[in-house]
Amino acid sequence: MFAIKKDNQNGFDSIVLVDKNSGTCAFISPSAGGILHKFEVSINGDMFNVIDSYTSYEEFSQSVESLGFKGCKLSPFVCRMNKGEYHFAQNHYKITKFYLGHHAIHGLIYDRQFKIITEEANEVSASVSILYNYRKDDIGFPFNYDCIITYKLEENNKLTISTAIQNMDKGMIPIQDGWHPYFKLGSKIDDLQLEFQSKEILEFDKELLPTGKYLPYQDYGSIQTIGNKTFDNCFLLNFADCQPMCVLRNKSKNIEVEISPENSYPYLQIYTPPHRNSIAIENLSSPPDGFNNGIDLKTTSPGEQQVFKTSYKITLLP
Repeated sequence: MFAIKKDNQNGFDSIVLVDKNSGTCAFISPSAGGILHKFEVSINGDMFNVIDSYTSYEEFSQSVESLGFKGCKLSPFVCRMNKGEYHFAQNHYKITKFYLGHHAIHGLIYDRQFKIITEEANEVSASVSILYNYRKDDIGFPFNYDCIITYKLEENNKLTISTAIQNMDKGMIPIQDGWHPYFKLGSKIDDLQLEFQSKEILEFDKELLPTGKYLPYQDYGSIQTIGNKTFDNCFLLNFADCQPMCVLRNKSKNIEVEISPENSYPYLQIYTPPHRNSIAIENLSSPPDGFNNGIDLKTTSPGEQQVFKTSYKITLLP
């Protein structure tokens, strides 16, 4: 049996999806960019949260950028955009929102307030859909679109996240989509194990922008300890292999997170922050600077909808 409840902790107004049988909970915060604030399972009577989030809503609102965009929705572009500039339909645009160094980064709606539009709980699942109406918020993206995010919690600690982007403009618009969650499993990431199904890595230049080249990469094709490895890279997933596409495991605590994106998210960006308390594992519809390099960039017609879907599953190992 599943249920939905409301929660307020440290200023976060959350809607909570609950599996009443297992105790598993997913906390979603519409007013904080629609982030997944917590994803908890019960271990020996104690709740264990696998999401690295914010200590308070005040911290989110004041420091979301400086704290690494933890959990944020990446839209309408993902990761870096070269100098915040691009051309589309013979017009030149320049993003004004946020820059890291010389480049615009992580989209335009990561800190926006979403509104709840539907919620449902029944015997097999609990779900909530939230909406943000983007209406030419930034002069660098003077278009209109709706972003609808649906979180669905099912048995066996599985949380599926679907994003529907609908073009509400009069002409074509470019779209990328992604997520920026940080996962933590109770230890420094050096002690965790990682596996992801990829045969290629995108070559980056010194500004961490893709050169257009794909290089062979299978270093984490089987589970292995992260150790002192550092990541700030983008990988092309190999869907010929079985799901999940990525596994993060704490062997000493017998817990792992499994990430299973659909083909709508063919890229996996991995980032290790300096504190190494958590690791960002990001599903992307296309790689960084997609508005310029055009790699797998979606263009959407008026009224057309693009859907992007991934799932996170927490498994307690024997």
